[in-house]
Amino acid sequence: MSLLHIPILRQGKVYESLDKTEVGDHRGGGAIAEISQANGGLIRKDIREISQARDILRAHSCKELLEITRQAGEFFLNESLPLFEGGALQSPQDYIETLSATSGLPFTLVRRNMARIYQVFTEMPTILKGLMRGLDLKVIDDGIGRQSDVAVSYFPVAKSLGLVLPSNSPGVNSLWMPAIALKTPVMVKPGSEEPWTPCRIMQAFISAGCTPEAFSFYPTDHQGAGVIMDVCERALIFGGEETVKQYAGNPGVQVHGPGWSKVVIGEDKIDSWPDYLPVLVDSVISNGGRSCINASAIVVPRHGRAIAEALAEKMGETEPRSMDDEQACLSGFANRKMADYIDNAITEGLLEPGGEELTAKYHVNGRKVEFNGSLFMLPTVIFTESAGHTLFNREFLFPYVAVTEVDQDNMLDMLGPSLVVTAITDDERLKQQILSSPHIDRLNVGPVATSMIHWDQPHEGNMFEFLYRRRAFYQVTS
Repeated sequence: MSLLHIPILRQGKVYESLDKTEVGDHRGGGAIAEISQANGGLIRKDIREISQARDILRAHSCKELLEITRQAGEFFLNESLPLFEGGALQSPQDYIETLSATSGLPFTLVRRNMARIYQVFTEMPTILKGLMRGLDLKVIDDGIGRQSDVAVSYFPVAKSLGLVLPSNSPGVNSLWMPAIALKTPVMVKPGSEEPWTPCRIMQAFISAGCTPEAFSFYPTDHQGAGVIMDVCERALIFGGEETVKQYAGNPGVQVHGPGWSKVVIGEDKIDSWPDYLPVLVDSVISNGGRSCINASAIVVPRHGRAIAEALAEKMGETEPRSMDDEQACLSGFANRKMADYIDNAITEGLLEPGGEELTAKYHVNGRKVEFNGSLFMLPTVIFTESAGHTLFNREFLFPYVAVTEVDQDNMLDMLGPSLVVTAITDDERLKQQILSSPHIDRLNVGPVATSMIHWDQPHEGNMFEFLYRRRAFYQVTS
């Protein structure tokens, strides 16, 4: 039987390349599909026509695109969709099983990510309201609108949005979806193990009536990804610290790197820490610990070891399960070398004095284990005697957290860059200190898990402000 083939999509048109790679079952079961590969020359050629694609997309009103987006959500969640025009239909269950096989995500986590993406489709009016801070949507259609009874004008700064996506979590695709309602075509490089979600989102949009020209899909190598970043006036890229450093200060690139998200408990609430244990656990283990909004550090003024012990006991019970087990909450590693790297990094870090792995006693066979052909990393809790320990401010692709004690007066100084901070405190002075920090992208005050999503509050970047710029505007009518 021939392999399933996933082609390149060039502004809505299917293209099969002679150069192909295979994507396989993470359990070693062989290839599942072959994927056409785009080279840099093809991508550079296509960008010359992107203005036409944008003009076709702009022919839709913003109101029409919001209705298309809502309908697309129903297609995405409930209907069988082709991977490409004329291709075999993929049912929702097919999508779940295929994505699980190539990425290592259990069915339960795939479904949760599906539900999250569905909400982005159906909550797009709310999302745009948050992104645009209540600005009249007519500004997208006409370039002119009103805000607080003042005439304002905005203009698009990009003909297309480039996307270099990861394979760790389907939910990251929700970050680019508003671009369609904002009338900006997308040029997508999928993660090597995760072509399925961007394909399904695109086909849902197209099935709901969105212009196919708005979508380009370029499976490619590192060089091709660099071309996408180069030719698009605006781009999103996901990666580690080196990627963050490479694009630091580039206003045309929105970098989604490590989150270093944290939970802070104030002196006024620390004696009640057992009440907040469910929030701490959820912050660490939600979505298999794979998201940048998962907490990788917990900072407290006292009771640090007791909190770490309680977390270790709670999460130490978590075991690998079959991909189709409804209780499964851990993900297997499609990239086994990544699991080896993480395991070695933690082991080496523990050689430094002042750090202790409190989950070790629950891991009879170590933190890296095989189960049903999959490789898993078991939840790991570290207690460090100071925030300066090697293992404190680290982020890994599984449920990992380090707990440390810091005097409340010094907490703000050691938080550092943080995508999400949950501050459990009623202390006004501490709240004001944290509110004044320029290094926190999203702040939750109170017992809210760092992994909680609020659709009117973007947690990383603002797509409208990234794709549109305000101009000075004054109009005299005759």
